[in-house]
Amino acid sequence: MTVKREIEALAPWFHNIHLPDGSQTAPEHFLGDFPAFKWENIRHSLPENLHGWKILDIGCNAGFYSIELAKRGAEVLGIDLDDHYLKQANWTARQFGLDDRITYQKMQVYDLAQMECQFDLVWFMGVFYHLRYPMLALDIIAQKAKNMLVFQTLSMPGKEEMDVPHDIPFNNRAVMRDPAYPLMAFIENRLAGDPTNWWAPNHQGILSMLRSCGFKVTAMPEDETYIAKKDHDSPTDFNTWNYSEYLSAIGKDWQEEVGKKTKEKNEI
Repeated sequence: MTVKREIEALAPWFHNIHLPDGSQTAPEHFLGDFPAFKWENIRHSLPENLHGWKILDIGCNAGFYSIELAKRGAEVLGIDLDDHYLKQANWTARQFGLDDRITYQKMQVYDLAQMECQFDLVWFMGVFYHLRYPMLALDIIAQKAKNMLVFQTLSMPGKEEMDVPHDIPFNNRAVMRDPAYPLMAFIENRLAGDPTNWWAPNHQGILSMLRSCGFKVTAMPEDETYIAKKDHDSPTDFNTWNYSEYLSAIGKDWQEEVGKKTKEKNEI
């Protein structure tokens, strides 16, 4: 079977991938040359040499980003919940001769909590706003990212920022009406016809959520895309108060942790 016929057999494609023989998987994509035009904006924010790096690509789809990262020498694990995309991804990896560097698995982002391994870079683009439990996903990812996170989400218009108050008096909640206050809109029905578009945080909300998970944003190579690094000097909310809740959410024993917190509280 020719490459063209194989592409047709694997259709429809959401990633337009330029294959080694010059073929493209989705040359008529409604977004244009997607996601190549996004990669062009982001790639300069990453090291050219990724040999020795272990990278996690969450929501890998047909594997465009996994391929580009593996080309730089990285060992990549791509995860997705869609068998159709995973079939495409495995096929494209073979076309590039990169199937020895890329592994694909059928997984939800929440399943990562059961894995012991960590990654030098977590690639988390186009998934956050589709999740019903997005902060749980970020907490899980924070435990898996050793160094770097590439994060992209649908967001509210605007780039306002503020010095977020350390504490807000109970009777002074009007500050939350400030356009720069960190918040996230809940989409009850649909956005762009998609019932899985659940959330649209504002810019400060993204900065604050990432900071609460132990990340510091270092660059924005394009709109709605954030390069963040682990901030080892700043304690995360995960470490300071919500570990027992996290353990419960991922199906692990949480009662011992609550006992520790209760004892600490009573000793104050």
